[in-house]
Amino acid sequence: MTKPTLAYIGLGLMGQPMTRHLVQRGYTVHGYDILDAQRNLAEAHGVRVHNTVAETVGHGDLVLLNLPTTQVVEDVVFGPQGVASVLRSPQKIVDFSTVKVAAGRNFIERLRQSTGCAWIDAPVSGGPLAAGQGSLTVMAGAREEDLPAVKGLMADVSARFTVVGPPGSGWVAKTINQLMVGCLNAVIAESVAMAEQAGIEADCIPQALTGGHADGVLFQLLYPRMRQRDFAPRGYARQLLKDLDMVQELAADLKLPTPMTAQAQSLFRMLIQQGQSELDTSAIFKLYER
Repeated sequence: MTKPTLAYIGLGLMGQPMTRHLVQRGYTVHGYDILDAQRNLAEAHGVRVHNTVAETVGHGDLVLLNLPTTQVVEDVVFGPQGVASVLRSPQKIVDFSTVKVAAGRNFIERLRQSTGCAWIDAPVSGGPLAAGQGSLTVMAGAREEDLPAVKGLMADVSARFTVVGPPGSGWVAKTINQLMVGCLNAVIAESVAMAEQAGIEADCIPQALTGGHADGVLFQLLYPRMRQRDFAPRGYARQLLKDLDMVQELAADLKLPTPMTAQAQSLFRMLIQQGQSELDTSAIFKLYER
């Protein structure tokens, strides 16, 4: 089966390992990023880089977005010389970005009305490591008729691909994911602080809890990193705060109380105000260090 040619916009923390993996899987990948350095890195692993969004989009059967904020997504798609200015059916957008639900649903409809093209929201979880291994968790919103065009791509980038509803639904699932991730970062930090101050062998806790109700992927990943004070970014603290703000916006729209999320949101805001925005989300542990 012939692989679609890909136009990839956003060659950052996630885009670099994902495009490298896609090139290794035999895809022709055209790419763009606003930063010269990111374009150069991508070119070094086989991406055919371009100097504009419009030029990049013109080369792709599928246009993949991996962008940091809702506003950037809107600017890239609907701004002057943006994606929508050159997109033509049967091209489709596959958006791996984390986007505000209400705004994203508006984007999908605007694109459909202006171009007739489909927008598949496919936010991911798993971080740069999973992006580079093709083992991401993808939660998608899509029309049934648009799925055949992306089935092979999703098999190559993900270990789990779930369509949770019509277009826009993937962003709801990702919002729920980030609600849990934000709260768990804070809870795991508290567990590390307690273990260290209680006079036990703190490094044994992940092993001791393995298989129990407190075990989990994020716990096994973050607990050792917090113990080692390894806060090199696999995901930025500022990005998680942005996502928690997004969670609270959806919760307000739904008139849903989310007190645990509000506490995590407050803690991450404190961390950012201390100048730690570019560190990993695990740096929340810094608030608990004496």
